[in-house]
Amino acid sequence: MSVTETGATIWLTGLPSAGKTTIAYELAGRLRTDGHRVEVLDGDEIREFLSAGLGFSREDRHTNVARIGFVAELLAANGVKVLVPVIAPFADSREAVRKRHATESTTYLEVHVATPVEVCSVRDVKGLYAKQAAGEISGLTGVDDPYEAPESPDLRIESHQQTVQESAAALHALLTERGLA
Repeated sequence: MSVTETGATIWLTGLPSAGKTTIAYELAGRLRTDGHRVEVLDGDEIREFLSAGLGFSREDRHTNVARIGFVAELLAANGVKVLVPVIAPFADSREAVRKRHATESTTYLEVHVATPVEVCSVRDVKGLYAKQAAGEISGLTGVDDPYEAPESPDLRIESHQQTVQESAAALHALLTERGLA
């Protein structure tokens, strides 16, 4: 591992149960094997520790994304590859994170894990779609709360059409192409 390693933030956005976290951890393992310093800022863990007390209003979601973006940029500026599997449903919130990275001259890549809601609701890793369908929760991103898909992400992954390993390999190829892997 080089002391002068270039860090980067790789933000994986998509609906709940799209495969963001699974792909991030698969890629993290590969990058670590290659000798890179890697951190995964899992959205659920961030909500529990860094953003405890925030709800799911648009303002709270923006605050959550801004906090994650700040931590990601700080780590990336110090030579860490930061994988951020976080829904971040609003384009303006993601753009604010991108601008912060640009201001600090830190690499930021946006990856859209573009899994259709029909597939996500079948996967339903956390049971959110079932709870929403039963009327137990509301405000589920992509169902009864908006999700603004990236218009021009650095990479779009169709996780429902390939394996986790193939998705991680596509992302690794992007990092290699950009001189980051």
